[in-house]
Amino acid sequence: MFCLPAEASHNIALRAMKICDGIGASGLLAANTAGKAQPKRVMGIDFPHVVGLAAGLDKNADYVDALAAMGFGFIEVGTLTPRPQPGNPKPRMFRLKTEQAIINRLGFNNKGIEQACENIGKLRNRGVLGINIGKNFDTPVQQANQDYIHCLRRAYQLADYITVNISSPNTPGLRNLQFGDEFNSLLDELKEEQARLQAQHNIYTPIAVKLAPDMTQEQIVSCCESLLSREFDGVIATNTTIDRSLVNSSPFADEAGGLSGAPLSEKSCEVLRCIKAEVGERMPIIGVGGIMSADHAQQRLAAGADLLQIYTGFIYQGPPLIEQILAGIAKNQLGKLD
Repeated sequence: MFCLPAEASHNIALRAMKICDGIGASGLLAANTAGKAQPKRVMGIDFPHVVGLAAGLDKNADYVDALAAMGFGFIEVGTLTPRPQPGNPKPRMFRLKTEQAIINRLGFNNKGIEQACENIGKLRNRGVLGINIGKNFDTPVQQANQDYIHCLRRAYQLADYITVNISSPNTPGLRNLQFGDEFNSLLDELKEEQARLQAQHNIYTPIAVKLAPDMTQEQIVSCCESLLSREFDGVIATNTTIDRSLVNSSPFADEAGGLSGAPLSEKSCEVLRCIKAEVGERMPIIGVGGIMSADHAQQRLAAGADLLQIYTGFIYQGPPLIEQILAGIAKNQLGKLD
């Protein structure tokens, strides 16, 4: 698989998992979570265990059943936009094998929120599902709120939680939504719409906001203050980074896009610590970004994460990483009891 172009191999791997799931052979590939999975309630949702799949791998909810069968505690699909869009020109994904990393500039390639919601409606046994939403690439930042509200309305009844992606580096101007008046305006409209939808459907669907790892401490504090004052349900730390300082020797170091994987781990964990220092127990945190081992997972939990998500680690190691993380958590908790 690693001899193929990165994006092609991703698609082939997903189709293979779907075939295995269709013929009942997923158990041959899945993580063994028996005796290791410990349920946890976060954002009012009962998660079977803390290790989930981050958004980006299953853009359109085409493979949720197959991925859930791999042993994940929850799946996040997307990022989804109001209208279908092809994303950036190929090639747009690069594996940095030596560094255990990936650079991508996919650009929210997806079939649109309508197609994804249709797919979700056909799922057999989805488990806990998050839907990650964004804006179309050609929607001006000044009109971005409309895109997020459109997606929130469409996904509200189908999602267990919704993630607002304002931190991808691959959509022009998107990260500007993390700051100042644009940020606060978006948060206000999202909370107002959430309240309206709750009253309309008698369902409360939590909303989490996904932040970038490339912010200053002052910016992180400002974001947290805004999220807390509006009583958002969670924060996800973090998206990919534009920092190349730890991969300078790679032949792909100059490729534009977001860097994920091992080089992101320390930076992402530090942002999580900063967020935890600001929000304390008032807001749950989902830790993601460079979780490549059970030790990385333990560091993220110790830093204050309530849940974990993996992506690049899953690409490089597959379902065994889920099992290793859960075994490490169980061992750590047993050690505390002793």
